[in-house]
Amino acid sequence: MKRVFNALALIMLAACTSGGLGESDGLFAPGVAGRSDVDGLIVGHRLMASNEFELALKAYTRAAGQQGLNVDTLSALGSANLALGRLGQAESLLRRATKEDPGFPPAWNNLGVILMERDKVAEASEVFRRAFAADNGNSDEIRDNLRLALANLANPDDNVLQDNQNYNLIRRGRGDFELLTAL
Repeated sequence: MKRVFNALALIMLAACTSGGLGESDGLFAPGVAGRSDVDGLIVGHRLMASNEFELALKAYTRAAGQQGLNVDTLSALGSANLALGRLGQAESLLRRATKEDPGFPPAWNNLGVILMERDKVAEASEVFRRAFAADNGNSDEIRDNLRLALANLANPDDNVLQDNQNYNLIRRGRGDFELLTAL
């Protein structure tokens, strides 16, 4: 009886140590991962800058899961879809972003890029005007996009302008605008 008691005491002590019985045998599954300290928006922005648009979309989706669908995540998701050529999805997301925050210049700018891609020049020039006004004229990228859209609006048959268009896709990062890609 004493032997059984000693054996049970040893097993109980082994289970209480930091190694424990379960951890050394690998019988238990790992716990649920906690919240990540990595910001999915930052990761997505870096992936977009590296032309890794599918991976950026996944990072932005994770950010939306963590933060919710706010103006930043909607705009980022729309921009990634635009870079992937998914104009319908990108337009829908960016329109939602502009409704969420009408004063958010990157969403307006990127929506204007989509509209130019869809040959909706009149609406795009108005959208670029809103982006320019929301930004107080501080972004060279938005100014260039507005200038190109207005030139296309004034001269819709001018093939030289259409062949040399470079509309800039922008994002918000740490309070300022940065060029992501030229389309």
